[in-house]
Amino acid sequence: MQLTVSGKQVELSDALRVHVGNQLGTITAKYFDHALEAQVTFGRARSFFTCDINLHAGRGITVRGEGEAADARAAFEDAAEHIAKRLRRYRRRVSAHQRDLSKIKPEMARAYVLAPEADDEEAAPNGREKSVDTLANELHATIVAEDTTTIETLSVRDAVMKMDLALQPLMMFRNTKTGGLNVVYRRTDGHVGWIDPNA
Repeated sequence: MQLTVSGKQVELSDALRVHVGNQLGTITAKYFDHALEAQVTFGRARSFFTCDINLHAGRGITVRGEGEAADARAAFEDAAEHIAKRLRRYRRRVSAHQRDLSKIKPEMARAYVLAPEADDEEAAPNGREKSVDTLANELHATIVAEDTTTIETLSVRDAVMKMDLALQPLMMFRNTKTGGLNVVYRRTDGHVGWIDPNA
């Protein structure tokens, strides 16, 4: 497993790096033949340490865990326990059926991060109204980041599982039953929403 351990305004000891590598190796060995890569980032927030773990395992599964504690080692243990709990919870869902689905080549898509729009007061100085040309030009948002992403063919249940494992707010996927593009997302009330344009 390729492991990257970094700190934001935090000095990391060699002993902590070794401990992180050993613990993640033990956790991933229980659930996967091998994990591809992991990024562990330590930070400091007021009087406590934070730890963010992003683990990319085989079969297109990404798991994310966050932790905080009075010291960096305890923050890592908290985040690692979150990852272990998620993997234990979803282990029985990763069945032979899921492994067969993972052999279907996912589609590639572009993912963009757009800059926020300016407020009307900022965009229209001196109280003057904007012209139609100005408004038309402003509709094209500024792209601040661009990346490729995959759109996998999944059941709704498996899409929700992958969204929760990665702590993502939403996930786009191709529905195995309908063949159409669907979206699942976490609602503000804690429930999961599902958008199926083919229904």
